[in-house]
This record gives sequence, structure tokens and C-alpha cells, in this order.
Amino acid sequence: MKKSDKLFERVNRLLDRLEQFLPVSCSEPDWRASAAFRWRKRGNTGLIEAVVHPHRIGLAALQGIDVQKQRIDLNTRQFVQGLPANNVLLTGARGTGKSSLIKALLSQYAPAGLRLIEVEKHHLVDLHDIVDKIYQRPERFILFCDDLSFETDEPGYKALKVVLDGSIATVSDNVLIYATSNRRHMVPEFMRDNFDTRHIDGEVHPSEAIEERISLSERFGLWLSFYPFDQDQYLDVVRYWLADFGITTMTAQARAEALQWSIERGSRSGRVAWQFVRDWVGRQKSSDGGRKS
Repeated sequence: MKKSDKLFERVNRLLDRLEQFLPVSCSEPDWRASAAFRWRKRGNTGLIEAVVHPHRIGLAALQGIDVQKQRIDLNTRQFVQGLPANNVLLTGARGTGKSSLIKALLSQYAPAGLRLIEVEKHHLVDLHDIVDKIYQRPERFILFCDDLSFETDEPGYKALKVVLDGSIATVSDNVLIYATSNRRHMVPEFMRDNFDTRHIDGEVHPSEAIEERISLSERFGLWLSFYPFDQDQYLDVVRYWLADFGITTMTAQARAEALQWSIERGSRSGRVAWQFVRDWVGRQKSSDGGRKS
């Protein structure tokens, strides 16, 4: 290989390495093309990308969580109308509709200008950059953080705390944060933290470690708790989804199989009910040549 060729190859490799540090040219997203977006990183540059085929679900499809649905719907309606509203933390049992409820609210209020930007946990450090990109927009934005849990020293944990409350810069009034977690205190709690709890004149004073663990959840103005379904709630959801597939009557066999399905899964929830109905309807239609049950 010629000396000039070697030099050319080395220059190309150097340019390839430098390219990842150069800013990415990213155009403004088309806010009318979609209601759902994601925050993405390319190199050191963040950008908001439209979700071409977002998951669409209606509020009516979410059964067994009427109280939670009513409260978050009212909060979201206030927000879309430009009225004061709160950041929301949805916590509790898996599969009970926490994430689906937020997606259903987007479907409900997108025509009124609501937009959703999903932010993954490792991108929470970019929250201020995201807000800077949208604070002058006329739309109303929910920053959606799904299935959160942290270690105390994670940078995303501290960034979320600052954005929720405590930053020198005020968060724009066209932005709210809706987050889901399987536990209200999103940081692990350890028995050793209780050893520093003090008792003064009959009063209990939690240790600083415990105070730190609950400080993040306290920054959300609205807490919504979700609980495992009892048997009747679970079967009601099964009936709803059977009807959605055109099966208006739940037979004794379907009921027995639905209960067995929940036992095998170790859970009664809307997600488990939906999974059972898809399996059951598929098997019925396969065995009867496609005729309705």
C-alpha cells in the first residue's frame, strides 16, 4: 500500500471518530402528524421523534379503575384547558392499566391539542433540554416516564426531582410529567435505614435516608394507587373483552378457563384478562372454522 493511501485511510478513520461528536442536524417535528412522540439521542444531540403508529386505546376499555380514571381525567382536562393541574404518579399492581390509562388520555385529548413525549429513564437527565424545545409551543405536553425505579445515586433520579420541584428555572406551564411505577417510593428501601430513626418525646423522626427515598414521590401533586383485581372485577374485564370480540355471553367453560388462566399467571388484572380472551377467542375460532361462539 502506498504511503499516500495509508495516510488517506488514517484520515478517514479520524473523520469517522470525529463525526459522532458533531451536532446532528434535526428538524422540528411535525406536531400535527402525530400525537405521540419519543425523545431520542443521536450522538450527543437529542431530538423529538414522532411515533408513526402509536398504541390507541379508549378510556371505556379500561375497566375496574373508575376512581383512578375519573381523577386523572379531570386533572388532564384542566391541563388541556390551560387551568392549573398537577404532575401525576401512578403506582401499584402490574397490569392494572397504569400506562394504558395515560395512552387513553392522549387519544381522548389529542384533538384538543394534547401531545405526549415518552422519555426513557436513562434520558431523564435531558428533561430540561426537552422542556426548552417545547415551552413556546401552543400544544399541551405530557412527558411520560414509564415503569420508573431508581438507585439513590442515579443522575436521572436527581434530574427528575429538580424538574418536579426545586429548580431555579420554572417549568413551562404547558408541560406536565406523568410517571408510572410499581412502587410509590421509587428508590429501594432497606432495613438498615430504619436504624437511624429517632424517637423524641414519643414522636418518630425518620432517618435522612428514609426522607430522601420519599422526597421524589412527594413532588408529584397527584398520587393514584392501583390494586390487584378481585375475582368479580377480573371476570367483568373478561366479559368486556369477550363482548369486544362479538361474544356477548360468557359460558361456564369460558369462566372456568379464565379463572384457571389467572391462577397460572399468579395475577388477576386487566392485562391478564385481555391475554386470556385473545387466547380463548383464537382457540374457539380455530376449532369451529371461524364461526362466532
